[in-house]
Amino acid sequence: MVLSLSSHNVIQYLQDAGLCSSEDGAANESELPDSKNCNLLVTLADNRKLLVKQERSINNDGMPHEFFNEWLFHQLLQQFPVLGNISAIASLVLHFDEENSILVRNYLNDYLELGRVYHRNDIFPLEIASAIGTTLAGLHRATFNRREYSDFMATAPQGQFRYGYYNPAQGIGSISPEIFGTVPTDALKFYVLYQRYESLESAIADLANEWQPCCLTHNDLKLNNILVHSRWEQLDNCLVRLIDWEACSWGDPAFDLGTLLASYLEIWLSSLVVDPTIELEESLHLAMTPLEVLQPSIVALIRAYLNAFPMILEYRRDFILRVIQFAGLALIHQIQDMITCRKYFDNADICMLQVAKSLLTMPEQSVLTIFGISESEIFKTVGNFHKVPQPEKEQQVLRIYYEKTRLRGC
Repeated sequence: MVLSLSSHNVIQYLQDAGLCSSEDGAANESELPDSKNCNLLVTLADNRKLLVKQERSINNDGMPHEFFNEWLFHQLLQQFPVLGNISAIASLVLHFDEENSILVRNYLNDYLELGRVYHRNDIFPLEIASAIGTTLAGLHRATFNRREYSDFMATAPQGQFRYGYYNPAQGIGSISPEIFGTVPTDALKFYVLYQRYESLESAIADLANEWQPCCLTHNDLKLNNILVHSRWEQLDNCLVRLIDWEACSWGDPAFDLGTLLASYLEIWLSSLVVDPTIELEESLHLAMTPLEVLQPSIVALIRAYLNAFPMILEYRRDFILRVIQFAGLALIHQIQDMITCRKYFDNADICMLQVAKSLLTMPEQSVLTIFGISESEIFKTVGNFHKVPQPEKEQQVLRIYYEKTRLRGC
């Protein structure tokens, strides 16, 4: 029987696991909000803090495995010290209980969630964005095309098999009649609009078909999964940490950057002035946090990434365009998550869907819109980069798709 953790038994569990002694005691325990898992923050008597996480949901095979990837990532850093030396991604995991799906890690008192920092101060320092780009590039560069790391990440949970890596470039799954009992009537409009755009589904299918896993990726790189030191302004180096590696796998680096870009765009899109009488273009320009305010940080992030990992441009000549497309896909997933968790879909979400569609179906035109500069201007500051000649354009031939094209993950 799976042990269910709560504030009443978490201290005893930690003692039994050897993570604290009866002499340590505990100052307090508090539950942190999380829609999927049980998160308990335990403060021990010596002021040390531990975050204890337990998965609530169970997979189709009856076994909880959500935290296995984070534990596997921790083991990877232990097995290959070269990766462990990348301080920004150094694992904080102390304990993993696979049977009860419990994971314990150190809690960083001196760090703040980047999403809250941005929301509270309404400023977007270039130093932070550059530090994130450099950190993420360091992870991708260090693991790029390294077979030993790829093989290690192919390890499966006990009793399971992995035949390949999950392809995250997925659209909305097939809609069944059961949706009418779980989704509010207003939110059904999202699925109606999504299915109306053949070009949108075709673009996602192409993105999935061209997915090329080549390095270790975080796969859930939202602003709230990035921590920044509370005194970053006083430090010589702007310290950032990437946390919550539950979704990490061998993947496509453009997916990480696209997901991160979408988080910045959500700040803009969530501040829109939305009214049925206002056209979309006008609404986008009336945002409380204009895109122009975010663009310097977005450009600083992508330039820092490319300067630290210029080789990716030789590996994928269309890297920037794929980042743009993955950002659009991340926005669509964000809308679906809001419908699932918060049970609503409004005019602001319709605007987000329209922007996501543009990013996915017209990435070339979207580069200037999102970054505020052209692709060639982004590359100007990238060192050690020689632009790879583009192949001649293919003859304009009508592409044929099966009706409602969807490509499932591997």
